[in-house]
Amino acid sequence: MISTKPLKNIFITLIIYMVIITASFIFLFPLYYVAVIATNTNSSVFADVPPFSIGPNLVNNFLQLLHKVPIGIYFINSTAISVLSVATKVFFCTLTGFVLAKYKFKGRNLIFGLILFTLSTPKFLLLIPLFNMMIWLKWINTYLPLIVPSMADGLGIFLMTQIIEKSVPDALLDSARVDGFSEYQIAFRIGFPLARPGIAVLGTVAFIASWNDFMFALVMLPSRHMHTIPVAIASLMNTAEKDFSVMMMATGVAILPLILVFLFFSRQIISNLLAGSVKG
Repeated sequence: MISTKPLKNIFITLIIYMVIITASFIFLFPLYYVAVIATNTNSSVFADVPPFSIGPNLVNNFLQLLHKVPIGIYFINSTAISVLSVATKVFFCTLTGFVLAKYKFKGRNLIFGLILFTLSTPKFLLLIPLFNMMIWLKWINTYLPLIVPSMADGLGIFLMTQIIEKSVPDALLDSARVDGFSEYQIAFRIGFPLARPGIAVLGTVAFIASWNDFMFALVMLPSRHMHTIPVAIASLMNTAEKDFSVMMMATGVAILPLILVFLFFSRQIISNLLAGSVKG
């Protein structure tokens, strides 16, 4: 009697690949169509048969974008805010997570519970209090309102606490203390390197959140020369003459850094996880 198990396995594999390919198409097609509109003329977008292939108008649309808004300045603003926000958040969240995960002290559970409680507070509720505070500190129209309040948020601390608790053995820390390491050396030379997969995840999430932040950037940076990329795209949408090709070009400029950061950090996450699995 011929076994049907190999045919069944092949059929299941084909179904899995079909689902993956279909899901990939659904998620990637919007990105592709942004590139299509950004490289075609505005009139062709509203033609009876809209374009579905990359057009020849890339350079002209980019020049039109530079003419309509100072996209270079906005790109620098977004990059500076996002990089500083990621660097400070990764540092403080990882350090706080290391302390909460590896040190037992009175009030630790209470502090950790209060940090988790902040996750239940919608961010937009903090807009008016933070705005009044930034006025009092005279930080309006500076990068600080978009960096300082998010230096150590509840999600980042919770994530790093859980990762460090699982990935940093207590025996390794005890051995480091026997070898004469100070607590700062233990944190920076052992805790941070072993938490690299978590740092990569936190860095990716923090960069995407900071880069895409519209509400706080609009309120805290009212001057036009301080605007960020999302605010610039909104200003293009509010113009009387809407050029969708130029708007999609601006959208493409905004999306490209996110794609590059995601690809870079995803490689770090996968490589570190695989290295950990091999060592285990």
